[in-house]
Amino acid sequence: MTFANIGTLGVKPGMRDEVVAILTRRNQQMNEAGCLLYEVGVNDDEPDTVFVAELWTSAEAHQNSLQLDSVRAAIAEAVPLLSGEMGGNQFFVKGSPLRDS
Repeated sequence: MTFANIGTLGVKPGMRDEVVAILTRRNQQMNEAGCLLYEVGVNDDEPDTVFVAELWTSAEAHQNSLQLDSVRAAIAEAVPLLSGEMGGNQFFVKGSPLRDS
């Protein structure tokens, strides 16, 4: 069942664009691991927050992706730029009006 992870990452002041650059680097390994969508965004009303929307083929695919060398390297690079404030929700997708289930 498709797994969704919608989250926010708090970033240190002035570091938002650097975090976005790290998170938006092309990473074919994520696609191969079962990532269906990985969108990174910002909202100028929240300048110290990065928003991430992920869809995965399963919760296990998402969890397993955290062991990929490329993902671990991106996390290690981004962590010093984060404030430690994180939020979000995870859920299993039941359907969409945009496609057949």
